[in-house]
This record gives sequence, C-alpha cells and structure tokens, in this order.
Amino acid sequence: MSAPRIAFVAGPTPDARAALARLKQRYASVTVPRADIVVALGGDGLMLHTLHRLMSSSTPIFGMNRGTVGFLLNTYRETGLLQRLRNAKQVTLNPLIMQVTTVRGRTTQARAINEVSLLRQTRQTAKIAISIDGQRRLDELACDGVLVATPAGSTAYNLSAHGPILPLGAGLLALTPISPFRPRRWRGAILPRSVQVTFDVMEPTRRPVSAVADFTEVQDVAQVIVTEDSHQALTLLFDPEHHLEERILKEQFQP
Repeated sequence: MSAPRIAFVAGPTPDARAALARLKQRYASVTVPRADIVVALGGDGLMLHTLHRLMSSSTPIFGMNRGTVGFLLNTYRETGLLQRLRNAKQVTLNPLIMQVTTVRGRTTQARAINEVSLLRQTRQTAKIAISIDGQRRLDELACDGVLVATPAGSTAYNLSAHGPILPLGAGLLALTPISPFRPRRWRGAILPRSVQVTFDVMEPTRRPVSAVADFTEVQDVAQVIVTEDSHQALTLLFDPEHHLEERILKEQFQP
C-alpha cells in the first residue's frame, strides 16, 4: 500500500509549532487541498477549526494532542505515523445546522460540531419556548440558556451543564437547560437525531438572547431552529486503542 499524501496543520502554541517543524522534517507533506489525510497538531479548539475548514471536503483528519484536554485527538508521537494512519479507525460525525432569525428579521445559518447554545445577554433571565417537530413541548423555560449537543459534543459544554453523555452510535441529541429556574424539575431531554428543535425567545427585546454554533455567535435572536445535517459527514481517525467511542464510554464512569 502506498503512503497517503499528508498535510500538516498546527495551532499557534509553541508546542504545536515545534511539533509541526519536526514532523515536516521527518515526513513528506503536501498542501491541504492535495492531501489524502490531514494531521492536526494542537488541542480540541484546533480540531474544531480544522473540521470547519474541511466541512465541504471528505478528507479525514488525524489529530495529535499538543494542547490540554485533547478529547478529539490522539496521543502525540513522532515515530510510526504512517503505520498509525494505516491502522486508524474511522469515526463519522454529522454537524448541526443552526438557523437564526433576529429581532430585526435578519437570518443567519451556521454549523456546529459540538453544540448549538442559546445564552442570555444581560442580567435578565432568558425565557424560551421549545418545540419539537413543530409541536410545543415547553411553553416557558426560564434559564440562563439552553443547548442542543451532538454525541461528540455531549462530553463538552453539555456535560458541564449536567446533560447526558451520548454514545456515538446512539442516533441521539441532548437537549439540556443551562441553570434552569422554571420549571424546577425539568433537566432536559434526549431526542432522536432526526428531529427539528425550535427555540422561540419570549420578550426578546427586554430579555435578549444570543445563539452560538461553535465559532459563530448571533445576538438579539428571536427564533433558532436546530437540525442535524445528515448529508454532511466529517471523518476523524483514531488509534484503535484510543477510539472516540471508548473515550465517551469512559467518561460515564469518571469519579
């Protein structure tokens, strides 16, 4: 089997830039558009940037951690890279589509790998109504915010907000409130990946809310619609012993 054409990308930190220089000396590399595989050097932030950069491409990404947590990346190792790439297991991720309408009627669309979140902009508690596939399920959620997370994103902000961890192959999304005040007992929902979630902001002028999809933030929103983009598939590569599904499973047993 011939060696794949590799493109290296790196984050701005000294560790990531030094790793980039060493790997380029050790392995032949090409530009990103010509690559069979992109090797990303950095943390989870860089991986998200790389996934967005390659959103319209089918090029798989093999990340090596030169950041802090590195949940979406493999262990950094300079030797044996070609063999690791040949043995790597694929994980396919589908992003979320966020469709936003602001109080002024402006519309915006963005995609998210981890989650779409709505957040209050001021000291005023947000009041948000929630509909699933056009049916109103919650007339008024008084909260700091609310989010919809993918399985890959369920261990990130969603977990910090006490949302459930979702296995990759479960075909589910997590709907999780952020610091809910009313209703007292509502702690969110687990939804099929095929649903359309609609958030209607109540009193959007008095209680302004922003919507965030990874790196895109829109302020003063009136309505946000979230769906999964089933036609857009992103491919990550993992060492068999550090597969993403195993990491997500382990997170459910952390003390």
